[in-house]
Amino acid sequence: MKRVVLLGDTHCGHITGLTPPGWMLREERFPKLYEMQKEMWGNYRKLIRKLSPVDVLIANGDLIDGKGIKSGGSEIIHPDLFEQGDMAVKALQIWNAEKTICVYGTPYHTATGSGEDVEKIIAEKLEAEIHSHAFIDIEGIILDCKHKIGSSQIPWGKHTAISRERVQNMLWADAEGGQPRADVFIRSHVHYYNYCGGIDWLAMTLPALQGPHTKFGARQCSHPVDWGVVVMDIDKGKIVNWKPEIIRLNHFKAEVIKV
Repeated sequence: MKRVVLLGDTHCGHITGLTPPGWMLREERFPKLYEMQKEMWGNYRKLIRKLSPVDVLIANGDLIDGKGIKSGGSEIIHPDLFEQGDMAVKALQIWNAEKTICVYGTPYHTATGSGEDVEKIIAEKLEAEIHSHAFIDIEGIILDCKHKIGSSQIPWGKHTAISRERVQNMLWADAEGGQPRADVFIRSHVHYYNYCGGIDWLAMTLPALQGPHTKFGARQCSHPVDWGVVVMDIDKGKIVNWKPEIIRLNHFKAEVIKV
């Protein structure tokens, strides 16, 4: 049996991204943000202790946040993308997984101005594979892993995009074996956990490891953000169990204004 941990959207380098201790904001200058970062990192370490040992770690994209151009860089801890990459390496290394597989995220977050993919360098430092669209055979179960997927502001419409990925895979598989027929479909990008499936397939969008209340999220989005990872145990062609590990962060709760 192999234990698989699926995670994504760490957005290292953003003030609400997953931030290892050496890069956290100074407590005396930014006490609230420091407490948020500290809470996230503490819960992240708890998840590692709870779920270890891990055979396969799948890091499903947007491992760094990038320059933050749309917000004028005002939410970025460090503008150097390679420094952000070192944060991501630190965050993933401590799982001490037997094998790590990375998936490319969105270029806005993860590529330099010249188009260089920083996630490729992250993968090299982790001695990990990296793919744009990964098909991973684990104990006879094929996982179809890709970062980006469309979102929905309609709660009951969240199943549509991820179930469509299964149909597209079936079409590719029928097109002279353009893709292997997959059993499990993994996507990220939308920062909410959602799943659907049938008797012979399972599809899900992963929770994020970036906290809510970014400028973009707070001002332009309305759906709840799910923070955490997904763990899956696979044995001899069967998913023995799978479970989202979702944590509600105290320091990201909305404040009530009393007058």
